Amino acid sequence: MDFKAALSEKAHLINQALDAYLPPELAPPVVIHQAMRYSVLSGGKRLRPALVLGAAEAVGGRVEAVLPAACGIELIHCYSLVHDDLPAMDDDDLRRGRPTTHKVFGEAIAILAGDALLTLGFELLARAGLETDVSPVDALKVVREVAVAAGTEGMVGGQVLDIKSPEAGAPAELVKEIHRRKTAALFVASVRTGAILARASEEALAALTRFGMSFGLAFQITDDILDVVGEEARMGKRAGSDARQKKLTYPAIFGLAAARERARAAAMEAVAAVEGFGSAAAFLRGAAEFILTRDY
Repeated sequence: MDFKAALSEKAHLINQALDAYLPPELAPPVVIHQAMRYSVLSGGKRLRPALVLGAAEAVGGRVEAVLPAACGIELIHCYSLVHDDLPAMDDDDLRRGRPTTHKVFGEAIAILAGDALLTLGFELLARAGLETDVSPVDALKVVREVAVAAGTEGMVGGQVLDIKSPEAGAPAELVKEIHRRKTAALFVASVRTGAILARASEEALAALTRFGMSFGLAFQITDDILDVVGEEARMGKRAGSDARQKKLTYPAIFGLAAARERARAAAMEAVAAVEGFGSAAAFLRGAAEFILTRDY
């Protein structure tokens, strides 16, 4: 499989749906809708929603049935980026090659735009149960899974640990916990969402869960590496911010060589987790292999 071409095809489908789901730019109050669309439609790989689609395909599901939920997860991811970039958090002024939302619209509107994206994301997750042939029980399972991944057991908890990491001890264990919560949790929720809505068996769901966790760890470790060696023009954000903020990262704790080896091991664990799906999981395997070569 040409993974980049397959990802581009899925991203195009997702971007069309996101454009339709987001409120029109000129709908009042105009400024909040402009900020929401600016935050979401400014690029991005769309990996999380693409993995929702890929997981559904791996268990014989239809992309159309899971597209609203996939877009909901992407909106939740975008909300987290808007809030992470705020001066009170990571204080970043560049995202996806453009000024961050708070730099363009101000901090107050950026906070509200993040709030609005989070709530719209859950509205789309609910629509997946109301507007398709997905069972109500499965729809509720997905809403709960994503809520846990976005809350204190997932992204919010991971961000707290990330902020407090310079004050914490046991860095080797803590950095993995930060990555598990802040990044891997939403990847796990993404593949589980696609699988649950496509009526996956418990065995398939367990395998995809292992995939999501290993994939998420590999993704974040390579993100840490790119913050050290990546080119800002390719990444669309400032390099070296982790070191400036004294964050716990794999390169900082283990060194670049060991971090690369850990990323490779996690990516290969992800590949192995979906070996039993055969050609139906080609996109998922391609995603795990892509992680090791990405430069943005």
